[in-house]
Amino acid sequence: MDRKTFIQKTTAGILLGIPAISILGCSGSDDGDSNPNPNPPPTAVNCLENGTLSSVASSAGHSHSLTISKEDVAAGVEKTYDLSLVSGHVHQVTISAAQFSTLKANNSVSATSTSDSGHTHSISVSCA
Repeated sequence: MDRKTFIQKTTAGILLGIPAISILGCSGSDDGDSNPNPNPPPTAVNCLENGTLSSVASSAGHSHSLTISKEDVAAGVEKTYDLSLVSGHVHQVTISAAQFSTLKANNSVSATSTSDSGHTHSISVSCA
């Protein structure tokens, strides 16, 4: 076999082989993952299923944190929470029954903490 024939046959083999390999490599089913995630991430915000996320605005050079459980949202009764201890003091915030109803409908609510050390914090609670 001369050089020209070798190059032609090699080129033809490559040009035909690449599509064939691609087709064979894609022969699997698209019906689903063989190892599905047993805990898929939530697809939509839902306070009753996923709980809440809280954002406490910084004031006086610091911030606090607030956790409201999905069980509290489901109960829907007014409740007062202590914000986390920061800078030697704690604030409180009350979430009303009406605000819990708003959270149950997967809408966010706002509140203001009690005053301590001469300042308050604005708080936004949304669904996770």
